[in-house]
Formats: sequence, C-alpha cells, structure tokens
Amino acid sequence: MITPITDIKLFKEKALQWASSFGTFCYLDSNNFPDPYSKFDVLIAIGAKKELATNSGNAFKQLAEFRKAYPGWMIGFLGYDLKNEVEDLTSKNIDQLEFPDLYFFSPQYLLLIRDNRAEVITDEQFELSWIENQQINEPTAQPALNLQSRFSKDEYILAANKIKEHISRGDIYVTNFCQEFFAENAVIDPFATFKKLNTISPNPFAGFLKWKGNYMLSASPERFLANRGNKLISQPIKGTAKRGKTPEEDDLIKQQLRNHTKELQENVMIVDLVRNDLTKSAKQGTVKTEELFGIHTFSQLHQMISTVVCEVEDDVSDIEAIKNTFPMGSMTGAPKISSMKLMEEFERSKRGVYSGALGYFSPDGDFDFNVVIRTLLYNSAKEYLSFHVGSAITYHADAEQEYEECLLKAKAILQALGQQIV
Repeated sequence: MITPITDIKLFKEKALQWASSFGTFCYLDSNNFPDPYSKFDVLIAIGAKKELATNSGNAFKQLAEFRKAYPGWMIGFLGYDLKNEVEDLTSKNIDQLEFPDLYFFSPQYLLLIRDNRAEVITDEQFELSWIENQQINEPTAQPALNLQSRFSKDEYILAANKIKEHISRGDIYVTNFCQEFFAENAVIDPFATFKKLNTISPNPFAGFLKWKGNYMLSASPERFLANRGNKLISQPIKGTAKRGKTPEEDDLIKQQLRNHTKELQENVMIVDLVRNDLTKSAKQGTVKTEELFGIHTFSQLHQMISTVVCEVEDDVSDIEAIKNTFPMGSMTGAPKISSMKLMEEFERSKRGVYSGALGYFSPDGDFDFNVVIRTLLYNSAKEYLSFHVGSAITYHADAEQEYEECLLKAKAILQALGQQIV
C-alpha cells in the first residue's frame, strides 16, 4: 500500500508516536540529506514478530542463522564489544547499561517514506488512519539530571598524553579515545528527547530504537557500511570543526579543516585501514576511494568524510562482509587490534552499543548501518542514562583541544537533555 502524504513532517511525528506505543520499534531518518546510496527518506519498523538478542561469543553465527530464517526486512544493532568475537580481545570495564552485544528483530509492520509517499509493508491488517488519527502529546516536565563524567578534564588530558607516549614509541599510529557521561536515577521521556535531539542536530543516519524498556536515541552523521547490489560502501569520518557564527567564518573554518595537518593525517590513516578491511570481502583490484577528505556540513559541526568502495566477492555473505570490517576503523585506530587493546586499558567504561552500528537488512540483499556516535542510551528499568564521546589521538594531537572536541560532539545531546555544562 503506497499513499501520498501532504504533510511529511507531521506524518513522521504521528507515525513515530504510534510506533512508540509498541514494545519494540526502530525509526531511521535521513533528515533529507542528499545521499546517492540511500534507499528511502524514513524507515519505521514496528513490533517484533521474531527477535534475536545475544552477546559476544558466536553472535555473528547466530545472526547469520537468524537472517537465513527471516530473509525479509530485519532491523537491529551490533555492539562494539563484538570485537571480542572477531579478535582475541576482552572487555572488562564497567557496564551499567547492560544492553546485549547484538539485537535484531523481524518487524510486524514496516513503513517506508520516500518522495512524499508512505509505503506500508506487512502481512497483517493495517490502516493508515491508525497513524493519521494520532493526537501529538505535549512533552511533560522531567526531573533534573545529575550528569557525571568518568573523567575530569585534567584526568582526560593526562590519559591522552600517556596515549601519545605510546604513539611516540610506535605502539600505534592513531586511536579513538572515548569517555562516558552518565546519569543515575534518570527519568526522561525518550520520545520527546529524541524529537528534540533530531531537531537540534538533524543528521543523515539518525535513529530511535526501543526494545523492552531500553532506548537508543541517535543523531549519527556517519555510515559504517552499506551494500548496494554487489557494491560495499564505507564512509569513515575523521576530522571535526565547529560551525562559524557567520557564513564568512564558516567558510574560513571549513578551509582550515581541509588543510589541517593533524585532521588530514588521521583521516588518511583510517581510510587506509578501511581499504585494508574491505579487501577481505572484495574482488581483487576493486577497492577504491571515491572521495578523499570531503568536507560535509551539519547543523552542529563540519566533518571530514571519505568514501571507500569495493565489489563484493560472490561467495562473501552480508554477515561476513560486516564481520570483516567490524568494528569500524574510525572508532578504533591503527593498527586496529593494538589500538583496541590499548583503549581497553585507558577507557573507564565499556562502550557497549556506542561505537557499534544500527541499521537494517532488506529483502533484496542490501543493507545499511550507521556508526553509533552522538547517541544517547537509556535503560529505563535501571534509570541509567549514558552517552560516550571520543576524539582521535595522533602524534600531533593537543590533549586539551581533543577534550574540547569531545564537548563539541556532546553539545547537541546536552542541549536535548537541557544540560548547559558538565
């Protein structure tokens, strides 16, 4: 069933509110960003006919079996700590969220919005009036949050400088050092908070996932990996700059980012890492960099994004292609394994879903997953709220500037939570 929609913004809001009444749903929104690889403007998967929740060990094998059993639309996430299954690694840091390392579901209803039309995909009875008759609820006042950090500014700077010592010794070249901000006894309205976050920071890989009282509210600007036909696409982000106050200042900042030695250095190192990861799935000689050092502008930030592609070998499955590149290089560092081992020592909390991926598999064999960054995670049963931010540490990195970059990346989430300072 395909239906023209006159007011897309209102329809999306009503559809999201209707979906949020279910125990499980996922909302993926491109926020109208132009993207040659996007298949839709909005995807809303509602209700779980079947689901898979598991932890690192043989999670990718279970996912492959689940995918074989349910070859239609499938939506879910991969947590960062699946690294322990891909490589000989461990995760021993504190984890208060207690999310699974992997969660996917086969939806009861699926809505695709594209070109001002809504397409409903379901085997069950469905009436569009269920959405159109929704009355938008007004957000209620929320108790104040006591937001804390695992690092003080001084502690972060000290740790970043110690990481630079490892770089000077040649242990690694670049890494992504992350810190957690969290609130205990936290009560929020996830629906209202996501709407606010997606208004403040509309990004091309935004997502809102709910299952069993757990929530993921994502304003991600980054694609981890997509498949289109026999083509894999990865678009790592490395390089960040604030927005200017005037168009002239904005242009100057973009030019400075485009010529910034440290930002160019970290971007090209991660591009090389991604190229290497893709060769595990690629037909020989097909790995290419379609765009290098592209400067892309978002509401909160300028980002340096590169695009790396390849043709997939015929005998490589979707799950294998994802596993061969997981976790994404932009969130690990280079060399990849050494960087992940080192960050396990320096970071003070388990990353969990952060630095993982949220996305979908479609019936035609395509898939698309974001990088879970700029994302708020919430366990409503435990009343525990969490988000991580990270920054790339290289030989040329200034530790204090990297700390400020973390706060810049946290800005939209802080605003959505009504927090001015941390």
